[in-house]
Amino acid sequence: MKMSVRDARAQFAAAIAAAERGERVLITRNGQAVAELGPPSPESGLDWAALEAFRRAKGWAEVDAEQVWPSEFDDPDFSRRALMLDREQADSV
Repeated sequence: MKMSVRDARAQFAAAIAAAERGERVLITRNGQAVAELGPPSPESGLDWAALEAFRRAKGWAEVDAEQVWPSEFDDPDFSRRALMLDREQADSV
């Protein structure tokens, strides 16, 4: 559903009812979208079942993180060297 700001003010109850039905209500001003009203997002934020299905579809379900993530990545000194943070400090002195 699409309505102007003026229509949204006048028919707010209808816009809310549409959102309750699962519709998205696009609110426009001078033909440009300025807001969208709709049903709330799911509480969890992440769909873990969809993530697992994606991993299996890509063949990543059996990947061992230790094989992919070298242990040196966990070393703070490695990160400082990789990001050249020590060089920036030396240049500023």
